[in-house]
Amino acid sequence: MKVKVAFICVHNSCRSQMAEALGKLFAFDVFESYSAGTELRPEINQDAVRIIKDLYNVDMNERQKSKLLDDIPQVDIVVKVGCNVVCPFLPCKHEEDWGLEDPSGKSDEEFIKTARCIEEKVKDLAKRIKNKEIDLS
Repeated sequence: MKVKVAFICVHNSCRSQMAEALGKLFAFDVFESYSAGTELRPEINQDAVRIIKDLYNVDMNERQKSKLLDDIPQVDIVVKVGCNVVCPFLPCKHEEDWGLEDPSGKSDEEFIKTARCIEEKVKDLAKRIKNKEIDLS
């Protein structure tokens, strides 16, 4: 079975959704990607949707929706994408905090910078899982 990774934040509408999409794109062979939060939003941040579609040809509106922590399966790894407040808690074997700034309400350049940073971090996480650098026992 593949490792399950949850990208979490409070609203599950922007960074965590971007991370889920890029996890599914770049690390599907290493881990299953989920995202969730403690509050639902009626829709994913449409600037994030547009940027991910432009950069990676992935339509988050088609494949994803805002989810609560209880809506996803039990996971092995939790990645807090950057909460700026108290991050949600989700039981796991390994946890890390990427501390990403929220690009909501900012320029396309900020969204692109965030997306590229998430891409790099997702690929690095996949490499560390593959190389067994993360203890999941």
